[in-house]
Formats: sequence, C-alpha cells, structure tokens
Amino acid sequence: MWWTELLRCPVCGAGIEKKENSLLCVGARRHCFDFAAQGYVNVAGAKAAGGGDDATLIAARTAFLSAGHYSPFAARICALLDAYAGGRCVLDAGCGEGYYTNTVARAGYRVIGVDLSKRGVRAGAKAAQREGLDTLFAVAGIYTLPVLDGVLDAVVSLFAPIAEAEFLRVLKPGGILITAGAGRAHLFDLKRVLYDTPRENEARADLPTTMHALHTETLDFTMQLQKGALADLFAMTPYYYRTSREGAARLEALNALDVGAQMDIHVYQKQG
Repeated sequence: MWWTELLRCPVCGAGIEKKENSLLCVGARRHCFDFAAQGYVNVAGAKAAGGGDDATLIAARTAFLSAGHYSPFAARICALLDAYAGGRCVLDAGCGEGYYTNTVARAGYRVIGVDLSKRGVRAGAKAAQREGLDTLFAVAGIYTLPVLDGVLDAVVSLFAPIAEAEFLRVLKPGGILITAGAGRAHLFDLKRVLYDTPRENEARADLPTTMHALHTETLDFTMQLQKGALADLFAMTPYYYRTSREGAARLEALNALDVGAQMDIHVYQKQG
C-alpha cells in the first residue's frame, strides 16, 4: 500500500506498516489500529472521534453533492492540482463525507482523507470501496495528522479550518496547499428566503501567513435547485440551526430556486 510510506503512528511518531487488517507502528510499543469493515481506520481514539457531523447532515450533504450541484467547484480544484501540484500524493484535510477526496482520486491522485467525524469518514470510505478508488480514509484531527514530515505533494482544505503549521510539516518543499471557502455572496439567494435582513459572509481570518501565495480566484456559478435539493442544501449549512421557524417555512413553501454559489480559492506553496 502506497500510503504506508507516508504515515506515522499518532501515539509515538514511528513509521507504520500494514499487517492483515490493521496498521501497526514499527516503534517499540507496536501500537495497533484496526480497519473497520467499511475500509477506514480510526487513529484518533474513541473519545476524540466521538463528535463531528450528525447523520442528518451527512445524509443531506451526500445527497446534495452526489447530485453534482457543486461539480464546477470540484472540477476546478482538480484543475488547480493539475496546474500546481508537483506529484500525485494529496491529503484532504477535513474531508467530511469524502466527496472531494473521491473526486480527486478519480482524477488520478492518491488521496488520504482525514476528519474527526467517524460518520463522515465511514461514508467516504464506503463510497471509495464501491468504486475501487485509490484512497485511504482515517478518523484523525487536522492539527495532529498521522502523516510523516515532508512527504505530501499537496494538501486540500475545502470549507474546513486551515492548520497552517501542520500542513507545512507534512508537505514536501515546494508542495502546495489549496484552500477554499465561502465567498461574500455564497448562497445569498438562499439567505434572502431565510432571513428578513440577510448579510454577506465575512472574509475568513485564518488564511496562511508564512506560505507563498501562488494564485487566488473567486468561482461563481448558479444552481437551479428543486425542492428536495433545496432541503438538502439547507440541512447541510449552519443556517439550519440559526433560522427561525418562519424563515424555514418560507423555504419549505418553494418548489424551486436559483441559488448562486461563490467560492474563494487560494493556492499556496511551501518554500524551501
């Protein structure tokens, strides 16, 4: 397995080898992490992996993304990897249910997807198993990645926090980070329905400060969403928990809505 050469034990930092259905570290204590039947491995421990996205959110996001509504965004991420990555080993940090992990794998990359949500990682691993994709899914935190120093060609961080120091640690010299998040007008058409006084999104404050900026762009596209897709989109956003009953009722009354998507995308490079 190609990924055994990239992994490290989250307990002692030693290298990792695969033995039957387990990962076994090569350190003196031989720490062991078993694969689940769905094909993922939990290296975070039961307590650390106990939270994350709930089943309703995972189901909604899986349905919405699998329907292709964000496919222009996913295709753009793959195109930027083709343009800037110097190799084929990629980490999807904060992979959720694995839609982007598996999309990047279909584009010919070897991908490790990590997230603290066991439900999300399980869903991504099951989808990868069905297609025979070249991925590894692990329950792990993005601030303590189970990855050796300086071994990855690229990290993608899509709608997830940016762990700059940890990403720098695992990237090769010259490796790239692609990060993306909501632009100011992202889903504003949805907000107009939900809120009496909708506000644009604020610019994110966690962009890298010590990496070399290679490229910045804003991707805009419009989604023509029917009632079911609108419900899935609503359920996968933070607005689901912040909207009044009146606002939710207004959305429920709609049979269709054109919703604009706007993603801010940045490409950074590790120097040295």
